[in-house]
Amino acid sequence: MRIEIKAPELSESVQTGTLLAWRKQAGEPVKRDETIADLETDKVILEISAPASGVLAELRVAEEAEVRAGQVLAILETDEAVAVPGTPAPEAPAAVAEPGPQAKPVEPIEPAAQAPRSAEPVTSAQPTEAPPCATQAGERTERRVPMTRLRQRIAERLKEAQQTAALLTTFNEINMQPVQELRGRYKERFEREHGIKLGLMSFFVKAVCQALKQFPALNAYVEGHEIVHHDYYDIGIAVSSERGLVVPVLRNADRLSFAEIEQAIVDFARRANSLELGLEELEGGTFTLSNGGVFGSLLSTPIVNPPQSGVLGLHKIQDRPIAENGQVVIRPMMYVALTYDHRIVDGREAVSFLKAIKDDLEDPARLLLEL
Repeated sequence: MRIEIKAPELSESVQTGTLLAWRKQAGEPVKRDETIADLETDKVILEISAPASGVLAELRVAEEAEVRAGQVLAILETDEAVAVPGTPAPEAPAAVAEPGPQAKPVEPIEPAAQAPRSAEPVTSAQPTEAPPCATQAGERTERRVPMTRLRQRIAERLKEAQQTAALLTTFNEINMQPVQELRGRYKERFEREHGIKLGLMSFFVKAVCQALKQFPALNAYVEGHEIVHHDYYDIGIAVSSERGLVVPVLRNADRLSFAEIEQAIVDFARRANSLELGLEELEGGTFTLSNGGVFGSLLSTPIVNPPQSGVLGLHKIQDRPIAENGQVVIRPMMYVALTYDHRIVDGREAVSFLKAIKDDLEDPARLLLEL
């Protein structure tokens, strides 16, 4: 029996992808649910699996070709087609009698200039660099690597944000000592009770949700001549994976506990690097948090994730001298930056939003009491 293997339906915002690599070649046997190809969209890499056991009879699409949802990628000849009842099964073709070693999972790689896995070609699909040739001293070389779909999409969305929104950034700084003291007091008990460490992001997610309720324009977006307001709080968490920047979404973040938020963020980071995030997890956020501080950034101006109207940039905590009760003291301080769409968010609202987050984090009991 011949079965068509088709590209899966993706999503309303993603209709095409790139066939990155074939894990199996024509004439090779495959098992049911075995991965036979990798399909890259502008958000995730999807594994295409065999719907049944049999022989991969025909490949219809070349590697690096663009494919659309529902397009036939390959033809599978199932075992039933070659095993007629009452007759001996035909011998397998010589080409498939001794299958080679199973293909290793595809590992995304970075362009040579970058060490972490945060942008994306794939080793078996993208042109890889040849081993360096011996060159004379002083010789200058150049390399070209194609932009992956994710990197292309990141570029498109960043330009879209700059060209369509009236972006403005406002800054503040937060004394993180109260949060650090609270974490230090309860971190061991929290980890015993919930099986997860108490990090900083849960405090910021809680503070952002509370501030969005006070300043709803930052949880809205522009569509034509209308402003669309969200009555829910889906917070995007920017994650720097080995494929590139992805922003999985915490649904109904205001209803989650500290432990649920921490567990979700750790899970996002793990699955972003193992290519397990689904398309539905990367769509529909209403506001975004981006933590450049984990890489040592002291200050930045983040760009909003369209069509959202706000993004909060977090930065490195650094001991600095500040004036407190008329005296100079050393405190763990963090600069925070809010970039917002000035078309629907006034400066007063943006500054007040950021001040509300500062107030909550400098007195974290307010987060627990929702004050």
